Amino acid sequence: MPVSRCTGGIELLLLLEDGAKQIGENEVPSEDALVLQLHLAKGHEKFTEMLKSQQQIIVDLQQKLAEQQHMLISQQQEILEQQRKMYEQMDLIKVQYGMLFDTVKQMSFQSLQEDIQNYFESHLHGLQNQVRNHLQKSYSVHKVEVDAKVINVGESLLDCGLCESDEFCNFQKTPSRCEKCTLCPAGFFQMAECSANSDRICQDRDECTESPSICGERVKCLNTPGGFRCLGIAEKDAALGMCGEEHFFNKEMQECQACLKCEDGMVAVPCSAVSDTVCSAASENKLSESWAANILLPSVKSGISQVYSGLNLKIKGELPCGILSTEESSLVFRQHGLLWTDLNFAVKHNCRNFLQLSLKLNGSEEDYELSGVRIEQPEGKYFQSTSLSSAAEVEPSQTLSVYLRSPNQFCNQSKDLNIYDLNTPLSLFWLSHDTGAVALSAQMSTAMHYQTNYRPTFKIISVSDPYMLSLSHDGRAIKFTESGVVKFVFHQALYSMGHTCVREGFSLISYINRNGTNKELMNVFKSGVNYRDTSISASGATKVDAGDLLSFEILSPAQCNVRYFGDSSGISMFSLIWIPSAVSSALSATVSVTGLPTGAVRNKLLDFTQVSSNEKQIQLVSSGQLAQKYFIFTEKGVGSIAFNLKLIHSCNVLKVTLNQLTMDHMQPTAVAQQIGGQMPEGSIWTSVSLRASFEVHNGTLVSVSLDCVRGRINQITHEHGTSISILWISS
Repeated sequence: MPVSRCTGGIELLLLLEDGAKQIGENEVPSEDALVLQLHLAKGHEKFTEMLKSQQQIIVDLQQKLAEQQHMLISQQQEILEQQRKMYEQMDLIKVQYGMLFDTVKQMSFQSLQEDIQNYFESHLHGLQNQVRNHLQKSYSVHKVEVDAKVINVGESLLDCGLCESDEFCNFQKTPSRCEKCTLCPAGFFQMAECSANSDRICQDRDECTESPSICGERVKCLNTPGGFRCLGIAEKDAALGMCGEEHFFNKEMQECQACLKCEDGMVAVPCSAVSDTVCSAASENKLSESWAANILLPSVKSGISQVYSGLNLKIKGELPCGILSTEESSLVFRQHGLLWTDLNFAVKHNCRNFLQLSLKLNGSEEDYELSGVRIEQPEGKYFQSTSLSSAAEVEPSQTLSVYLRSPNQFCNQSKDLNIYDLNTPLSLFWLSHDTGAVALSAQMSTAMHYQTNYRPTFKIISVSDPYMLSLSHDGRAIKFTESGVVKFVFHQALYSMGHTCVREGFSLISYINRNGTNKELMNVFKSGVNYRDTSISASGATKVDAGDLLSFEILSPAQCNVRYFGDSSGISMFSLIWIPSAVSSALSATVSVTGLPTGAVRNKLLDFTQVSSNEKQIQLVSSGQLAQKYFIFTEKGVGSIAFNLKLIHSCNVLKVTLNQLTMDHMQPTAVAQQIGGQMPEGSIWTSVSLRASFEVHNGTLVSVSLDCVRGRINQITHEHGTSISILWISS
């Protein structure tokens, strides 16, 4: 029966069940059931369409949300980038604020002169008109030129007269006078020429604006007076040429500076990546110069008391010097050249093991030891002495220091060290490159164990002219290409074991090989030690010919086991300076066999016998009261002496003094001094070495004297182990 369309849900459900049964029973569905089924299908389609539209809306919302999130991330990145730029600007402002003080400090006189000039020129024209009108009214017969210089109305005209082409009339001075035109310094450019009435006007060059990429794309450039600064650039990067052409990296100011322009192109040393141009001055043509200083331990109150980690000894110069200056505990060099340094050192120490004394040179990157000696641990409490020498090529701003250290942590300055107060223990001479001198440094190649004679093998570290100086084919000798005069030093560190080492000691012999034949040049003795570290050293000067070879040999006693160190720490080093004969000469001598001092010797002069050929500039006095005792210099220059003494004595302290006698002072004065303490127990012989450099004039006389304090001198050897070599260099 038909069902109303307004029936309830139960009736509709029953109708659906009946329709389903009828369909399931393959009966034809009723008209109402078909209508209901159509309604359901349409409702399902609408519901599906609504779901699809809702899904599309959700997808659109998700897409918009993702776009908004992306925009938010972009905005956050922009904010972070703006913050980074703000921090960079703040850092730049801080640097500029710091540079402002540097700019104020370094503001050149030209800038001040420019302000004065602008002010004066702005008022000069009106002042000239006033003066012209006043003078025309008062003195019609007088004429005033337009460029007359007037200070005040009614005062007399100021005039410098005729100035040179490179001068201007400075009427700001009273009275007015001609002055040299200012030269624009490196890194500045000229804005106005120097005229008869005004100085040259210079303006700082802004390298950052002229070359925006001078520091690279990511590095900020900051302009400075005369240069620029690449913020964040390390010194090593700048040393590789980061500053560009015609600029160098100034280590003190930590910035790139323009290279100096020399007048008339007189360049002594060209500009490099880390050093400025050095201009040669016609007025300064010194070939050599000498200097001396005292050496002191730093005060315990300063807090630097431990010798274990090492400390710099204080250097106190006697006189000012043009080639160097003293700063704190170092020497700072002002000129390029070659350097020879001598140090006489005497100490009484109670440190375990040994003390190491070194000469350190500060280069462009780090300190390195030029040379060093080891002072062994004493068996008793007595003074020990040693001499240390070295040669090097130096540049402006490099520093030299004397370094003392102990490998044992229990060595203390205040309790364990007592340095003997010697007379000017540190001395040096400097040679200009104009002399044509050549410097060489070498080290021992390897550590070797020997029980007999030892011939060291060298490895060259640096040489200023490899054509003039080179190694022999086996590396055991230095070969000279041309004739000249050489000053050399050889330091060898060693460790010895055996009682025969103590009794007989060591001998270091230097040879000159000429035409295939070895000739003994010098023999230096060193007392032996047992189970100790020590050093043996020899220094001297001699003439060489082209093709000559210089070599060394160490003689040790039988049944003495010795280890010879060979490393780069400076304790086993060889240094040499070759000088042309035109500006140098050398003389060798030994003590005379007659008149050797013995017994209680008090300030007695030694007699010498000349070994080498006669020299014009250095001579052993042969007649009169000073005969055989004094050496005389006949030309002005620098003298350098190395003296070795081998003897037997019972003195508590043995003093060796180098005396100087000049025409101005009739009494001899001490130039340098060295001491020797008590003889080591068990040793037959002992030795003392003295080295010094000093200024000499025509007629300067030098001698060597001995003084035995509380004891006697028993014997002095006059052949092997005692010698003196004297070098003269023209100034």
